[in-house]
Amino acid sequence: MDTGTHYRERLAVPIRWWAQGTMLVASLWLAVIVAVPGPFAWAVTGVGAALMVAFFLSYGGAVLSVEDGWFRAGRARVEVRFVGEVVALDAEQTRLVAGRDADARAYLLLRPYRSRAVKVTLRDPADPTPYWLVSTRRPDQLAQALGDATRSAEAAG
Repeated sequence: MDTGTHYRERLAVPIRWWAQGTMLVASLWLAVIVAVPGPFAWAVTGVGAALMVAFFLSYGGAVLSVEDGWFRAGRARVEVRFVGEVVALDAEQTRLVAGRDADARAYLLLRPYRSRAVKVTLRDPADPTPYWLVSTRRPDQLAQALGDATRSAEAAG
């Protein structure tokens, strides 16, 4: 069943994280350069910068997509035929569902730099996960894409 691409979003880290990380690496260089010879300080700083870049690219590399009959959130995926109710949450609702009202069995793909999310209830009897809570920049559009894909899957049988 090929329903085409309906939604795609990468949860990239914000530019302010890159700016703060750069300042952290500069501070590392400053602390090390006064204590050890120049080439070693530059090597330590280079390793620190490489680790920061690798972490930011990995952490911000999570992709949300609704395509080809599947909903993917990071490394997890589920067929849209198993998607139940989809609710776009505002910042306060997201905070409550991720905290006080959370279910320990839920799949969470949350990013601290995204205050809004989508709660996707699953209706697969073989899956103990009751819902997915997924951070997103555009919760209304993601919810709409999931609803459209679910209706298409149901119509296709």
